[in-house]
Amino acid sequence: MTPAELTGRADSHVVSLDEPGIRVHRAALAPFAAMREAAAAAGIDLAVASAFRDFARQRVIWNAKWRGERPVLDAAGAPVDVAALDPPARVAAILRWSALPGGSRHHWGTDLDVWDRAAVAPDYRLRLVPEEYAPGGPFAALGGWLDRNMRRYGFYRPYATAGGGVRPEPWHLSFAPVAEPARRALDVPILAAAIRGAGVLGEDAILAALPGIEARYLASVDRPPRMRSRWALAGRG
Repeated sequence: MTPAELTGRADSHVVSLDEPGIRVHRAALAPFAAMREAAAAAGIDLAVASAFRDFARQRVIWNAKWRGERPVLDAAGAPVDVAALDPPARVAAILRWSALPGGSRHHWGTDLDVWDRAAVAPDYRLRLVPEEYAPGGPFAALGGWLDRNMRRYGFYRPYATAGGGVRPEPWHLSFAPVAEPARRALDVPILAAAIRGAGVLGEDAILAALPGIEARYLASVDRPPRMRSRWALAGRG
């Protein structure tokens, strides 16, 4: 991917999937469609809350949280008063649950936030919190099915554990054959070039902390397991 594609400032690498109405990296299109079909056969309606998200959309989310217009949560899920934080602390607080514009894996079109539409009522308010995927939660069956099957299609969870700064996200899947090379390619100079002068609030604090942000929030993720499925191998092409 080009620097513009890596940071969500271009969408030339993504294509549309009419059902469920998302855009994904061209190499992830067929594997995800096949995985969704297999899930349906198991009684799971594999829906997507978020797939490709461009830089502009990530900036809207970031800036709203910076201004306190969207909730910012601590590690326990309790609200944080961002107005009481200095810029470096505000950056760290937002990064706990939200990616930096230019630094979101959703920019690559390889990453999906998934849930089971068949497991809840039509008016269910999706929260995307770990409790929904834990035993007794509405998406526990989905989590177990993914554990058993997602690697057949080249997918894995990059935030399975809290090894870096991001909390575990059992809903977040990544198409490893494309996402892992993208992770290695996205470095501090590329990120800095994307953020500088782009209207991201807290720019000075972000740029000052960018090497640490890259190390903790982008590089420090769970690595994909070895995969030998035809989808994984095809994605490398």
